Amino acid sequence: MSPRQITVLGECVADAFTEPISVPYELALRVLPGGGPANTAVALARLGTPARFLARLSGDVFGRLFRAHLEASGVDLSYAVAAAEPSTLAVAELDAEGQAAFSFHAQATADWQWTGAELAGVDLADTACVHTGSLALVKEPGAAVLEDFLAAAAPRATISIDPNVRPLLVHPEVYRARLAHWCALADVLRLSEDDLELLLPGTPPEQACDIWHAAGARLVVITRGADGALASLDGERVQVPAVSTSVADTVGAGDSFTAGLLHHLGARGLLGGRLTELRLDDVEEACRFGTRVAALTCSVAGPNPPWQSQLAQLATADRAWRASTPLSRTSRPNR
Repeated sequence: MSPRQITVLGECVADAFTEPISVPYELALRVLPGGGPANTAVALARLGTPARFLARLSGDVFGRLFRAHLEASGVDLSYAVAAAEPSTLAVAELDAEGQAAFSFHAQATADWQWTGAELAGVDLADTACVHTGSLALVKEPGAAVLEDFLAAAAPRATISIDPNVRPLLVHPEVYRARLAHWCALADVLRLSEDDLELLLPGTPPEQACDIWHAAGARLVVITRGADGALASLDGERVQVPAVSTSVADTVGAGDSFTAGLLHHLGARGLLGGRLTELRLDDVEEACRFGTRVAALTCSVAGPNPPWQSQLAQLATADRAWRASTPLSRTSRPNR
């Protein structure tokens, strides 16, 4: 079955990484196109899902880089807005494990200036799922516009949200204040264990899943880096281990996992509504696929997700995984 279109809504960010340089008192930066929603759209398109990206793309040097990268990956930009404002820039520092810490240059940039008129004409007739999240969902003045768009899209499409908390740019309290509302809109909530700690400090993952189920999200997936992922479908849970890989860095790994998850569900015709046909076995398989897509992303520098032509590598990893690692399931008591 060919997957239906997934529409992704959100920001592009120029990810700048420091490069070694022999000249004293100078710093070289290598700039890669990034941003959580943009990374997810690219990963979806490369995996073979028709992906449309609703973005505000600046005409500056970074905006031109974004556009070329997205188009080369096969992302549909037919509804992208040509924005007058500058692009958002993030400067990344990598630690010894390849984890990135970002400093943002995002004041009054293109990504946050959405108006209702810019989204009013978007046709969702062919869209099975709308995915969004990250900074565009909390940065004003556009955040409320995006929430209204999700509410309008919900009757006809599955809604997927990744909070992707960035505490250096937006205080976690802003996310906390909106999270219950997002769960009421969302069918799928995907977040990292770092996000969990910022949103519900000290809360066990299973308890957090139940809180978000009660607020409305049917499927909650918490990615845990080298420890894999925990998925909870209405309280029935499965833990999926990570795929072993050599790590260049972890930039874009969570976005690639989300793309793998949604691609797998979409390819099986499970997107397009409230996930009423979804079963835990489907979630297991989709998360398993997502961990492999994330592993391939970690094996190369920057947010550079794999293409469909690399899926043979994923199949090899899957056979090895099946031979060595059992899945662990738990169910919520009294359910």
